[in-house]
Amino acid sequence: MSEQKIEQFKLFDKYDVSEIAVKDPAMRPYICLTPKLLVKSHGRRTAKLMSSKVNIVERLANRLAVPGHLGRKHKIITNWSSGQYNKNMHTVIAALDIVEKKTQRNPIQVLVEAIENGSPRDEITVIESGGARYPQAVDCSPMRRVNLAIRWIVVGSYNRCFGKKIKMADSLANEIILASKGTMESFAASKKNEAEKQADSAR
Repeated sequence: MSEQKIEQFKLFDKYDVSEIAVKDPAMRPYICLTPKLLVKSHGRRTAKLMSSKVNIVERLANRLAVPGHLGRKHKIITNWSSGQYNKNMHTVIAALDIVEKKTQRNPIQVLVEAIENGSPRDEITVIESGGARYPQAVDCSPMRRVNLAIRWIVVGSYNRCFGKKIKMADSLANEIILASKGTMESFAASKKNEAEKQADSAR
């Protein structure tokens, strides 16, 4: 009796995620790559650490809803992206298509490498003791590493196209490619390097 091969779903019926490799073992449980035709959780995953069950492409699209936020500063809210899930997802898909054309590789693999290269391993926190405040280096949790990398990728691409003729999809694709290579031209990679240097000086 011949074995029947079960055909695997592709992400959006376009991208094969069966052979995507996450090199960092700490981040592997927190980068969800479940293949789905429709990547949308409808906000149902609200429990603690449940964002690790949300597909990484959906998390990137959700972050596009607030592209102007950086740290504690409320910089810019853009009407074309705020609350527009379908429009943001179309932007992400267009960026992935551009990445595939430029690199001739699986764009989901390039995105995973960009997140790995843009995520800091340690950062600083402020400790107050006896009225004195001083920075202290702390390890960065894997969930926060993924969140910071996605945030910096979106903020870096948004800063490059805001007020310019560059489209957001082109800027996002360029940032993903640069971050996957780990060059300092990438906003996410440069922010990671800056955070780790600050942590080294605060040990």
